Amino acid sequence: MSENVFPIHPVDVILNFYRTDILTSEEAKHFTKSDLAPSPKPEAVQLLYMRVLYKLFRFRPECHSMVPLIENIHPECHEGASAVISVYERMRQFLSMCFLYDFSMSDLLVPKKLRTLTILSAIMNFVQFRKQQINEMSEKQSKFRTDLNMQQTYTKGIQQAEKKIEMLTTIPPEQQAEAAKLDAAIAEMQAATANLCNEGKAKSQMTTEWKSRLTEKTQKLAQVKMDINSRKEDITKLKSGIVESPEELQIQMEMMRGNVNDIKSSIGQADEDLVELQNMVQRRNHTDMTIQKMYNFLQDLEINMNDCKQQHDEHQQLISQYEKKQKELKNLCKEEEQLKRAFDMKLDRDTKDKIRRQKNKEIKKQHVDSVLGQCNQMLQKRGEKEDEILVISRDIQRLKVKIQGLKDVCSNETKKAQPMYDTLSNAMDELDRRMEMNILHIKEDALKTLASYK
Repeated sequence: MSENVFPIHPVDVILNFYRTDILTSEEAKHFTKSDLAPSPKPEAVQLLYMRVLYKLFRFRPECHSMVPLIENIHPECHEGASAVISVYERMRQFLSMCFLYDFSMSDLLVPKKLRTLTILSAIMNFVQFRKQQINEMSEKQSKFRTDLNMQQTYTKGIQQAEKKIEMLTTIPPEQQAEAAKLDAAIAEMQAATANLCNEGKAKSQMTTEWKSRLTEKTQKLAQVKMDINSRKEDITKLKSGIVESPEELQIQMEMMRGNVNDIKSSIGQADEDLVELQNMVQRRNHTDMTIQKMYNFLQDLEINMNDCKQQHDEHQQLISQYEKKQKELKNLCKEEEQLKRAFDMKLDRDTKDKIRRQKNKEIKKQHVDSVLGQCNQMLQKRGEKEDEILVISRDIQRLKVKIQGLKDVCSNETKKAQPMYDTLSNAMDELDRRMEMNILHIKEDALKTLASYK
């Protein structure tokens, strides 16, 4: 008792617990603190134990008095002891589950305060633990039901996703030819776009080269213009410093004509180059427009490809989600199997308990029937014995009357024989006295004869 694994509660806590959870409403009204402290009442303690057995094992209080009768013992002998012995046996078996192994008969007949509070605290701890386990089991059952519902919804969602994936991945037979044509057209468009891209890259390289040439020509033209301006300045300077000698003037004029012809030829060449560059710019603009169209077409194609890629990504996501759902489904199936096993084990235990309870009920019913049969037999035998007792009592009355008559006759005869008895007793006394006297005389004669012989 010094190594309990449960707390010993005070009297008020135990009183409130047994009032609310164990006793009925009518019994709780009459159950007070004086029934447990300072000295527990045996009737109240026995009632508590009976109610505990009824709450936990459905063993009714009136069943404690149902004990098989013995023919040689009267039923009234069992009336007080059978209930106490039954409660003692059941409580001794039950308290071993509460870690109390030293329950004795004195705890029922002469209960003590500390010992009773310890036993009631152990029972209270067991009842609370049982209630907690029942709540946890109900929570697990509700969680199992919700998991089953979630599994059903997941399976439905997975089936719908599989149908959608099949719809997305499979092409109808009437559209397969169009899909093949579209695939071929897309391949051709991709090849054409690749060629156009290569041509566009080559033309862009050519335009960059022409642009560099054009810049060089413009630079040369600007340089020529600058040279012309400088030459004009030189001409003005030379005009101011011209010598009036005709020979030098003619030589300078010829030199200037040669320079002018060179400048005109360079300007004509520059104009030709400019026209050619303008033509090239027009061709470049035309190619830019065609490239822009191809670029727009490529953008549309890229958008379509992005849509296809997005659909492919969605398809991959759906596949990954499907795999995840499959894994979750497998885990849920494993949990379901475990829960089914636990549920089957619980059902087996319940069926075994039910069969055991049914057998116990049948045994109790047979026991009750046998007890009732024995009671009926005992009642029949009792009636027969009562009839026999009545007959014997009548015979005894007759015998008493006869004995009384014989006593009266005997008293009369004793009264009549009393004087005869007195005379006979007196005669016998006289005879005894005479015999003693004769014996004394004989002894004296014998002594005398012995003395004479000596």
